[in-house]
Amino acid sequence: MDGMDHGHGMGTGMASSPSSSMMDGTMMHLTFFWGTTEELLFSKWPGTNTGMYYVSLLFVFALAVLVEWLSYCRLIRAGASDVVCGVTQTLLHAIRVGLAYLVMLAVMSFNAGVFLVAVAGHAVGFLLFGSRVFKKKSDVDDKGSDLPPMCC
Repeated sequence: MDGMDHGHGMGTGMASSPSSSMMDGTMMHLTFFWGTTEELLFSKWPGTNTGMYYVSLLFVFALAVLVEWLSYCRLIRAGASDVVCGVTQTLLHAIRVGLAYLVMLAVMSFNAGVFLVAVAGHAVGFLLFGSRVFKKKSDVDDKGSDLPPMCC
């Protein structure tokens, strides 16, 4: 029994707030907060430089726009073989889901700025690629739907 931590995991001697948690000696927020020194996606990125924080916000925004573009783009042309079409659709789907998970992981930092730019990126991406605002009449089918076809 000697040497065991009887504090039920609280052997650090540090007070823990319900809105934060300790992991590997670093503080991890569990509620939304405002700040420019939070790590996103990678260890020590963006670091303590405020300018790099804004670069990371731009990166998350661009990822969210890219996810929306991949959701609504039509990269496969008619006449392609079913096998090529299926493999291409599967690859594009995997890339889109992977990028969407990166955006989700960035949002899980609970940084309010990251959350806002992720939502803004998805909104701008939908406006540009998913809504009717920038669609040509030929992109809308005879039933009035502007959603991309589910088949090749």
